[in-house]
Amino acid sequence: MNHLETSEKSLKRDDELQREIKRPSNEDLFEQTLSAENRSRAWKLKINEEKSQVVPVDQSKFLGFTFNRGKIAWHTKTVETFKRKVRRLTNRNWGISMEVQIAKLSQFLRGWGNYFTIANAYQQCVDLDHWIRRRIRMRYWKQWRKPRTKIKNLLRLKVPLKMAIDCGITSKGPCRSSKTFGIQLGLSNEFLATQGLVSLRDIWVAVHYG
Repeated sequence: MNHLETSEKSLKRDDELQREIKRPSNEDLFEQTLSAENRSRAWKLKINEEKSQVVPVDQSKFLGFTFNRGKIAWHTKTVETFKRKVRRLTNRNWGISMEVQIAKLSQFLRGWGNYFTIANAYQQCVDLDHWIRRRIRMRYWKQWRKPRTKIKNLLRLKVPLKMAIDCGITSKGPCRSSKTFGIQLGLSNEFLATQGLVSLRDIWVAVHYG
């Protein structure tokens, strides 16, 4: 009797093993689910093959986000779209006052920041703030135009006389000038904040630490 029971158990194990061998691998099942047509039939929905995808988590994109080492991050295209929008809002040839331009830019930054800063992107916010402030300084420098106007405005912003003159008469363009110490001293982060410029870094801190 014991011998029969042992034989039956052995046969059952052999049968289970054969079924396991014949069972499709996870890779095969994965390939079968890739077809948008198959999914359309199963879900009775029309699937957009360009927008639907089955990819590893760190290559996914959902509402502008992806995942990096298990944490929420910005997708590359999100940053590209953001910079493209900021470039338009800080266009040096836009014929409006700095007050209006900064107000429009800050309105966009608040809306974008309150949505996207849920991501693990503190350093990216700091870097983007630095880039945005440089573009605003370029905009001021372009608007002031004449050397005399530049010197006058820098003196009004408490920049030392010699430094203001050196900055005012320089042959450097707006991009290079915006990186000089004199202009950064006059158009400081604090001054730009008083003009209403919003900081993504501050929004990130408020979102994460309230």
